[in-house]
Amino acid sequence: MPKAIWNDEIIAESDDTVILEGNTYFPRASVREDVLRPSDTHTVCLWKGKASYYSLESAGHISEDAVWYYPDPKPDAAAVKDRVAFWKDVKVEA
Repeated sequence: MPKAIWNDEIIAESDDTVILEGNTYFPRASVREDVLRPSDTHTVCLWKGKASYYSLESAGHISEDAVWYYPDPKPDAAAVKDRVAFWKDVKVEA
């Protein structure tokens, strides 16, 4: 089962993931709420739309903007609606 690991902790785990552009998108509901912190960061992908971010925080460790998602993806990216992906120091294992 795919899982996202950060700071030696499993922060997301699901067998219902979507792979898009080499990134694994987990259902938002599969992510541990206790490690997520809202971020004001946004970026834009021409075909997916506007991305929003979360930072991670746990046991005194912080990873800024390590989680991204598309709150209102464009039609061609509808598969990532209500899903998040990870980068930076988050390891995704299949």
